[in-house]
Amino acid sequence: MRLLLDTHIWFWLVSDIKRLGRRARAEITDARNELWFSPISTWELLTLNSKGRIRLSGDPEKWLARATRGLLEAPVTHEVAETAALLQMHRDPADRFIAATAQILGLTLVTADEKMLGLGNIQTLANR
Repeated sequence: MRLLLDTHIWFWLVSDIKRLGRRARAEITDARNELWFSPISTWELLTLNSKGRIRLSGDPEKWLARATRGLLEAPVTHEVAETAALLQMHRDPADRFIAATAQILGLTLVTADEKMLGLGNIQTLANR
């Protein structure tokens, strides 16, 4: 399975794996599955860290180097941007880009966000 980690899922994987549900954790830790992240999630985590809403342990640059090790980086392309603008969903730009990335690349989005589950033709895996 090719899994795109929503921002909070990626953060929990690195910072507090116990927050991942049993099935989501099993799929994420299964070596046969590909794990993807979006650069939009990098932007989102750095923004939340600078606002004090989350805390990245240590230097953010070192944290990111450690957190991205073994993950595949999804491209932010013109097609992703266009799809993000056209998606019929809530207005959060980061969520729109992440959902569009999953759709364009044919990835399964792993998320705990109820608003992101069941988005039309986007495959999702709930954090359960």
